[in-house]
Amino acid sequence: MTQAFIQNLQPIDHASAQGAQKAILDTALAQVGFIPNMYANMANAPAVLSTYLHGYALFRQESGLIAPEQEVVFLAVSQANGCTYCTAAHSMIADKVSKLAPDALQAIRAGQPMADAKLAALYAMTTTMVKTNGQPDAAAVQAFLAAGYQESDLLYIVLAISVKVLSNFSNHAFGTVVDERFAAYKVA
Repeated sequence: MTQAFIQNLQPIDHASAQGAQKAILDTALAQVGFIPNMYANMANAPAVLSTYLHGYALFRQESGLIAPEQEVVFLAVSQANGCTYCTAAHSMIADKVSKLAPDALQAIRAGQPMADAKLAALYAMTTTMVKTNGQPDAAAVQAFLAAGYQESDLLYIVLAISVKVLSNFSNHAFGTVVDERFAAYKVA
């Protein structure tokens, strides 16, 4: 993980939080059942956590991508941005909640090709979108569409990238420690 550059802000403790920080942490707790370390850090700027939670929920609800595909997108963004915290968290979610095929998860984490051509195309397109700042070439887009995705899926990838930038960059800033729930999926 990169070295943290925020030195004076501390994670917001839900039990002693007040005002906007308490309100957004209450929302987070209601959504996920606990306060991840990432959320406690992001709550230092409640608008950041609020925007993240809102966009994340919209991506999950409206993208049309099934849960394993959503995790492929989140993992691709997190890896491209070098966020070991989100890579660990989404690896656990992919495995335990979204039921991404174990071989696909292993391939993603190892940087190896995936056997599932459609998921591989989704991973490649998402990674390309991040690495080109949203300017993929025509061949990349055509390969993505040929795999069975729609042009509107590109817009939902943009949404996922946007929310992951909030979390990935916040985690870089704080050097966020991986929660115990995600520890088995830590990136070396």
